[in-house]
Amino acid sequence: MERFTERSAKIAETVDHTTVDAARAIHVLPDTDLIRLKALARLWSRGLPGGIGWADVLNEAIVRVLDGSRPWPRHVPLLAFLSGVMRSICDDFWRKARRELLVRNGDQCAPRVPAEEATAAPDPERTLAAAQALAEVDRLFASDAGALKIIAGLAEGLTPGEICRTYGMTELEYDTTRKRMRRKLLRHDLAWRRP
Repeated sequence: MERFTERSAKIAETVDHTTVDAARAIHVLPDTDLIRLKALARLWSRGLPGGIGWADVLNEAIVRVLDGSRPWPRHVPLLAFLSGVMRSICDDFWRKARRELLVRNGDQCAPRVPAEEATAAPDPERTLAAAQALAEVDRLFASDAGALKIIAGLAEGLTPGEICRTYGMTELEYDTTRKRMRRKLLRHDLAWRRP
């Protein structure tokens, strides 16, 4: 994670933050940073209503940076900034979905908490804890190809059967890998909440 921030900071220091320079900086991002952006998009967009996927969120964030509606500040690393833009986009979708649900269902669906709290973004501590847990999971399974397949499938929202078909795993391989992952997660005090 430290190299990720350092690399983004170097990019941020070397470019003037006009729209053209933002486009150039995005264009020259290394593959590893693009993979990180994809993972961040998946994290922020998980469970969004209306069929909105991670690719939609990532593309919208890039469009907003390139069209100047979300200018890139000089002191913020590019990847951190794009992550924030994606989070903001997802928060807007959630707020809109909650409002539409309230309007559609009238008083039957009135929230038990004030409207400001119901539409508030997740608190920063929970977000930080989730990001740290994901980083720990990535570290734990970095050398386990089977576990990485399962993690990628879960990130896509696939069922166990779909993961097996997508990654060419048998049910036995899936179950064995899942149990190995569970034991490792328990040894490191990380929760496992997927069948």
